[in-house]
Amino acid sequence: MGAFEKLKSFLEDNKVVYEYKEHEEVRTSEEAAKARGEDIKIGAKAMILKADDKFIMLVLSAAKKIDSKRVKQMLGVESLRFATPDEVTNLTGCIPGGVPPFANVFGLDLIVDRTIPLNEFMAFNAGERTKSLKLKTKDYLSLLKPRVEDFSI
Repeated sequence: MGAFEKLKSFLEDNKVVYEYKEHEEVRTSEEAAKARGEDIKIGAKAMILKADDKFIMLVLSAAKKIDSKRVKQMLGVESLRFATPDEVTNLTGCIPGGVPPFANVFGLDLIVDRTIPLNEFMAFNAGERTKSLKLKTKDYLSLLKPRVEDFSI
C-alpha cells in the first residue's frame, strides 16, 4: 500500500473529514497553493531531517522556512541536515515534495511548528505531488498529538 492509500485509510479509520483534490504536479509550496486555490499559509510542508543519527519530521506553514540553528538548539543535537532524496523515498515511499505531514504513517518522530495551529485548516501533498488533502487543523492536532515548537522564520 502506497503513502496516499495508507494516509486515506488512517484518516478514514479515525473518522477524520477531509477534502481531496487532484491537480497538476507541483514542486514548490507556491505552486501547490495555486493548484489547490488556497492561501499559502494553510499549506503544511513536511520536512524530513536527520538530527545526529535519527530521522525526524518537522511540519511548518508553507509560508515559512526552518531556522536550522533554532532546531539544533531545540533538539540538542550536534549535526542537522535535510534528508537526501533517496533517504526521503526509502523512509516514506514518497518523492520529496509529496510527503504528507503524518510522521506516524512512516514511523518517524513529529514536531510541528507553532505556525500550524494558527490556521483553521491545513492543506498538504498527500503522498504524491499531484494529490492534496485539506482538513481541519484541530483534527490533525488531536489525532497526532505532536510536539509543538517555535522553529520557523
